[in-house]
Amino acid sequence: MRICLACSSGGHLLQILQLERVYKRYPHFFLTFKRDMTKDLSKTEKVYFVMDPKRKLFNILLSLFQSFRIFLTENPDIVISTGAGVGIPICFIAKLMMRRVIFIESFSRVFRPSFSGRLVYLISDLFIVQWKPLLKFYKKAKYGGSIF
Repeated sequence: MRICLACSSGGHLLQILQLERVYKRYPHFFLTFKRDMTKDLSKTEKVYFVMDPKRKLFNILLSLFQSFRIFLTENPDIVISTGAGVGIPICFIAKLMMRRVIFIESFSRVFRPSFSGRLVYLISDLFIVQWKPLLKFYKKAKYGGSIF
């Protein structure tokens, strides 16, 4: 099983790094955008950098194209994402290619869903929230508690 770990930098990356004991057992790679934190990660992990979408049409299209090319190169069986924008294209590509999608809603989302969460929820195979109040927005979600 090959795993794609898709996330933005900062808190989203810190959350996905908490899953290390799970993903380290399998071939894996990270899909993110370039920041100091992610450049440091690329010294010890396989990391692909894509354009940060930032809700701008050109950036979204470029990120989608880059993500698709990486998907074809790496051929992951599963995509795990903590969001934000960088995770959306690869999750939809994975679903179109009949692969499993796991989305973990951000720890910072206690009472209201995130934009990326609302989009990926529609196609996820497993959707995990870290706060119980979000279960009223995501009916098929699983409460997983904090991953920190």
